[in-house]
Amino acid sequence: MVYPTGTERREVSSTLYSDTMPSAMTASAVRRLRTALGEQRAALGEPPFAGNDEEAVHACAEAVVRAEQPLKPAVKAAVRGTLAVLSERAPGGSLEVRVPPYGAVQAIEGPRHTRGTPPGVVETDPLTWLRLVIGVAEWTQEVSEHRVRAGGVRADLSAHLPLWERIRPE
Repeated sequence: MVYPTGTERREVSSTLYSDTMPSAMTASAVRRLRTALGEQRAALGEPPFAGNDEEAVHACAEAVVRAEQPLKPAVKAAVRGTLAVLSERAPGGSLEVRVPPYGAVQAIEGPRHTRGTPPGVVETDPLTWLRLVIGVAEWTQEVSEHRVRAGGVRADLSAHLPLWERIRPE
């Protein structure tokens, strides 16, 4: 992996991140993600990011959530990247996770659907989704407050979220 001059790759626990990009992300999607992450971090007054691809997905989601007015390309890239991570970690086709207007994936083992309404659907807005995947929002609260619509027997994502351990500053 090539990193911008003057930046160093930081080491993180292998239990937190995969060493490779999520398989559902193409090389061009990773480039768009890194560009959007760089722009969002610049807008926040933060230095460029130098981690691996999955770390970049996490960093982009966190940067969007921290921003008072997140940049649209960063929101789009973060949503698509986090959906790719979810589909890789919880493969299957029994649940469709929708985050309009940016993406949808099939996840969770069980009966796969090919046409019509899937057996389970989760749908939410981009910022709620990103708060859930980084661990600053709780699944049950977001569902009870109707920011997440979840229907079907496998529509509970609480066992899969957040996607990363929440690292609290010391």
